[in-house]
Amino acid sequence: MKSSVGSSQTRSWDNTLEKIRNNTATVAVIGLGYVGLPLATAFARKGFQVIGFDVDNDKISALASGRSYVLDVPSNAVAEVLSSGSFQPTSDAETLRKADAIIICVPTPFTVDRAPDLSYIESAAKTIACVFEPPCLVVLESTSYPGTTEELLVPILESSGRKLHEDFEVAFSPERVDPGNKLYHIENTPKVVGGLGERAGDLACALYGSVVNKVVRLDSPRDAEMAKLIENTFRQVNIALVNELALIAKRMGVNIWKAIEAAASKPFGFMAFYPGPGVGGHCIPIDPHYLAWKARELGCEISFIELAERINQSMPVHVVRLAEDAVAMSGKKLSESKILILGVSYKRDIDDLRESPALAIIEQLQKQGAEVCYHDPYVPLYRRGTIELKSVELTPETVSSADCVLLVTDHSTLNKDLVARHAKAIVDTRNAFADYKQDNIIRL
Repeated sequence: MKSSVGSSQTRSWDNTLEKIRNNTATVAVIGLGYVGLPLATAFARKGFQVIGFDVDNDKISALASGRSYVLDVPSNAVAEVLSSGSFQPTSDAETLRKADAIIICVPTPFTVDRAPDLSYIESAAKTIACVFEPPCLVVLESTSYPGTTEELLVPILESSGRKLHEDFEVAFSPERVDPGNKLYHIENTPKVVGGLGERAGDLACALYGSVVNKVVRLDSPRDAEMAKLIENTFRQVNIALVNELALIAKRMGVNIWKAIEAAASKPFGFMAFYPGPGVGGHCIPIDPHYLAWKARELGCEISFIELAERINQSMPVHVVRLAEDAVAMSGKKLSESKILILGVSYKRDIDDLRESPALAIIEQLQKQGAEVCYHDPYVPLYRRGTIELKSVELTPETVSSADCVLLVTDHSTLNKDLVARHAKAIVDTRNAFADYKQDNIIRL
């Protein structure tokens, strides 16, 4: 392995690499949300000493008692790594001094002006800079624009007086968590890794290679940062395309769902995407903005990405129009109607409300004077501004009392037969009622 420092430091770095390969290194994970907690428990199950750091003391208290708040990590998994002594949840930054490797898994939202909010990364980096002991590998997993690792993370770490390639190494490895996915998880999802230099790449690949089946190594953090943005911009654009095709198909009297399935029978050159009420979650609605923001900063035109965003953001308005059509079948207006929303999380079988199209749909319906209630077994309470709603039980009475049942998120627990029997009208944005041949069903 190449090194630009003295032999004693080389031995220290070699020792760190040996500890990683032997699963005896101490790994710290900063940010114990839906990305950080699964990662921390994965390392702990492999025998690493894991420090789980978060500034939210409620999370730390929950984990210390063996209780998980992330659906993909059952409480018994937390209890198991706690009892083995391999996992230490804490809000004490001083514990990070023991870490051989520190992984940053904090949010990267956007400001109200649609500019990247990197304050969480900055805060995490400043915390690390104050306490880390050389030699230490620092890996960023939080999604951002290409250049973030080198332009933001490194200068903050060097502000402590420590030097890159001597006292610390950095890498970027984008998170690829798909909440609620029962097939793909940390271990069997390939991990992209881009180290800033050969040693950083060696260390980061060895670290992730201990918990995942396949590591895809890139030459730099910028390449890895770009890979993440490509993944979700690809999805944003293709979802926008199929949403627009759905609008066209409806006017043509075409069943877009059957047409897509037919197109998907082609064994090459086609990948099926499906229309819906909009896009949600942290990735698809947000990540393309990082690319677009950086492109504008460099003076590049990014009209294609912005067009895709406009199309997807327009879908909740279209869904509300369908609800208007549904209540009109009974001679009513939205302003005098009661709408029952089925599912408010951004995707099926999870409790995540971030950027959910259901929120925009509820807001639009209420602006037009409709009375709105919802059913979602994963979201018992919904608050937004001054609005507070509680999930209602799905019964024949709650369904029949609504002028329109609007399916936004098709949770697998949904009793479709009950809804189909008792609903006055149904707006189906997910093709969940494809097998029901009823005149009172309006499809996207």
